[in-house]
Amino acid sequence: MPTAPQAEAPRSAGSALELLVHGVGGATPQEMLGDPRTTRITGDATAAVHRRTEDVGAEQHPERHRDGPVAEAYCWSNLTSGNGSRALWLLLLPFMVVNLAHWMRPTARGRTRAVRLYGTLVRLVALSLTVLLTAAACEVALDLVAWQCAGTPECSVQRSWLGFLSTQQDGWFAQPGRRLAVAALVPSALVGLLWYLSHRTWSAYESQRPLTWDEPDRAEADADTDTDVVTRSGAPLVRPALGRPGFWYGRRLVARLRAAHTAAGFLTVAAAVGGTAARHDRGAESPVLDVIGVLFQAGLVLCGLVVLTVVCRRGRSERRLDNRLDRAVTTYLPGAALTLLFCAVAYAGWSRPGWASSGALPGEAAFRALAVGQGLLVVVLAAVALSLYRSAPEPRTTLHGLGGPAVAMLSCALGGVMTGGVAQRVADWLDGPGTPGMGAGADIEGPPVLLSWQASVIPVLLLLLLPPVVWLALRTVRRARRLAPVIEAEYEEKHPEPGRTRRIARTRATAALTDSAPGIVGLLSAAALLLGAAAVTGSWLTGEVPGLAMDGTGPFVESVAETAQSTGSWLTGFGVILFVTCGRRAYRDVSARRTIGILWDVGTFWPRAAHPFAPPCYAERAVPDLSSRMCAWTGSTRGRLVISGHSQGSVLAAAAVWQLPDEARHRVALLTYGSPIERLYGRWFPAYFGRVPLEGLQRSVDCWRNLWRATDPIGGPVRIDEGQGHEVDRGPLKDPLVYGRTAEYPLPEPILGHSEYQADPVFAVERAALLERLGPVVPQQAGADTEDRGSAPQGSAGRSSG
Repeated sequence: MPTAPQAEAPRSAGSALELLVHGVGGATPQEMLGDPRTTRITGDATAAVHRRTEDVGAEQHPERHRDGPVAEAYCWSNLTSGNGSRALWLLLLPFMVVNLAHWMRPTARGRTRAVRLYGTLVRLVALSLTVLLTAAACEVALDLVAWQCAGTPECSVQRSWLGFLSTQQDGWFAQPGRRLAVAALVPSALVGLLWYLSHRTWSAYESQRPLTWDEPDRAEADADTDTDVVTRSGAPLVRPALGRPGFWYGRRLVARLRAAHTAAGFLTVAAAVGGTAARHDRGAESPVLDVIGVLFQAGLVLCGLVVLTVVCRRGRSERRLDNRLDRAVTTYLPGAALTLLFCAVAYAGWSRPGWASSGALPGEAAFRALAVGQGLLVVVLAAVALSLYRSAPEPRTTLHGLGGPAVAMLSCALGGVMTGGVAQRVADWLDGPGTPGMGAGADIEGPPVLLSWQASVIPVLLLLLLPPVVWLALRTVRRARRLAPVIEAEYEEKHPEPGRTRRIARTRATAALTDSAPGIVGLLSAAALLLGAAAVTGSWLTGEVPGLAMDGTGPFVESVAETAQSTGSWLTGFGVILFVTCGRRAYRDVSARRTIGILWDVGTFWPRAAHPFAPPCYAERAVPDLSSRMCAWTGSTRGRLVISGHSQGSVLAAAAVWQLPDEARHRVALLTYGSPIERLYGRWFPAYFGRVPLEGLQRSVDCWRNLWRATDPIGGPVRIDEGQGHEVDRGPLKDPLVYGRTAEYPLPEPILGHSEYQADPVFAVERAALLERLGPVVPQQAGADTEDRGSAPQGSAGRSSG
């Protein structure tokens, strides 16, 4: 890091603290504080506040820190990339993506019913993903392995581990129903694992109730509004949803949704096992009474309706804890579904000597219904989102309010790729040299033809993305060329170096590509929706895989269809293998684990309001940590505090400031740099970080400063109207600090982009200005000071503030 000349900070009496919050990828306390010797002040091994060892107890000696504030570092990287098991969260990527869609709702004013409908639709899409994942596990274990391979001598003879299920041995498990009952252990174990992971992460992240403030309890309807208007010091003040008490405490919602999704998973397995036996009993003379199958299916329908009712209920209540209905749901609903699963296993395992398996299980209709249902839900969601956007348009909202539906569509596409890829690869492995679904030479029939059609559209989708990607690359090159003279004029360089100019211009032009991401996401989602509809239609009309369906249409069309089918099949399999490989590498390699952790730093900021099996929300730990730390320090010292957030840390800092009570907020200044708070969050999550909430934040704090660079691909300006209060944005800062070699900078300065904002001299100047704006320290009486701090003085043995 270059040694930049630091501006002299204005001196003022009294305690001052700078609370540093790092961004994506994490940082160590030593890196953040610039000192190898640090001491943990409060917190644990997962997330904690640290100081330089020499600064412990600095409040008792304020005369030693008149040149600047005491620095503290809040390290939260272990919340997203702490141990190797978290790398397996990559397999939960579709759940995380659909959970993001819930929070991408456009700004709404007085549209409570539409807001509720939006949340309900997203939760239904999330439920369909759980059913899809479980159905895929059933397809692999029940259909491909237990029904097709174990029931076909040509397939089972090559796999000794299937011997006890093989029809050739004619053992007790050889009957089809009993084979299905044994294979049901695999998808049931998967559902149980998802429940366990969700419960375990809930215990670690969301079970601790945050500090509560003396706020009036809001009406239940307020949970569906974007902002509240509260009165502070006689003046109306906007409080966004993120500032409500209890927003970062998702115990009630996660518990209810976890019960519903767990029950849905068990019901899916029960339907696959028991439904197959019931169909056999209806179509043949069976020793099992038909009434048993009818009662079983009625139980499935009834329990399924209860699951839908639970999922469609209100999404969040900000303060109300578990009530009787919630306790009943979380206690009895998964147990009832598991009981039905046991009944299905017993029902299918009843002896049926004349039952023989042939062909494939009738899973085609189930996967087709899931695909059609997901498409219809996304289309209706898009209509609701567009209606909300038109009622309160904000020009910078992503895709005119359609960001949430687009992301929901991507989650469905990811779920289809992952589940279809597993089924395709397992079928190809079981069939040996043959190709499942292609008729002659295949030992087994293979997975549903819809999965082959969906795989076939992946190469087409990639080809559709090629032109816009090429166009963006050419536009970036042209933009870099246009920036060259602007950069040379900005630095007033008499003897410019073409290579240096090109590097700076190329960095700025590449950083601007972030603003083009919504267009790519929209195009990808629209193409996935249309191609998915084409895949469903093709599989329904032909009943064959694309390679066979196109026979007789001409050599060129036939070859294209076969190429698309084989290429898509391998691409889906490659995608699944890539996920597993990355997870395994991250489990062993700390650096790779940090790289994967960056994905969760961005994707798991939001509470699990749509899907309980998504990776846990680290902000439910980090935001209460930060707000309680600021309250404890300002309350005990009556000093001034600057919370200084970089990148994703700036979003955590803003959320924590929103949670502060009035007394503490007036002693806190907000300093953000490299912040995506408007560029990403404001555009993609307008209801929570849009213009109105950010202007409310500006008015609620005494001072806020945001630093940004044109070379930063993540951070940007906040774009708040200066007429609403004090100026927030400062930038674009020069990057690099100097163009070429100078006497002060004899070596070439690096282009910093998103990193090392504190190396810029502007940083120290703005931090000092924020402390000055907070005003003088309010003096305390000796007795009051002793009462506030006597039991656990800050920096002493007590980790007093957490």
